[in-house]
Amino acid sequence: MSARMHLSAAQGSQQPGDGERLTVAAEVLGLLADRTRLALLRRLGEGEADVGTLTQACGASRTSASQHLARLRLAGLVTTRKEGRRVVYALRHGHLRRLVDEALGVADHRIGRLPSHD
Repeated sequence: MSARMHLSAAQGSQQPGDGERLTVAAEVLGLLADRTRLALLRRLGEGEADVGTLTQACGASRTSASQHLARLRLAGLVTTRKEGRRVVYALRHGHLRRLVDEALGVADHRIGRLPSHD
């Protein structure tokens, strides 16, 4: 089967609304494709945290961590709430924690930390 036949077969199997769904999924994965944001999301997978805690967890400057958190908030991946003068961040969906865990699991396999189950 040629590459063109594979492509047309794959396009024919799309469900209604898949175009938008795939676009949004690609945007989410694009946001995860940054080491700092991935570290922030991994830490938030453990529970709520303020910017100071998150800065330590990701090893970036406070300014950098705040900018990344703003992108994640604007994308709807994290939520915020005020606690006195502090802003506390949390993951919006448990799905995101699982996605980050899966990505880290793939990384563990690729760097040889876990045996492959291919």
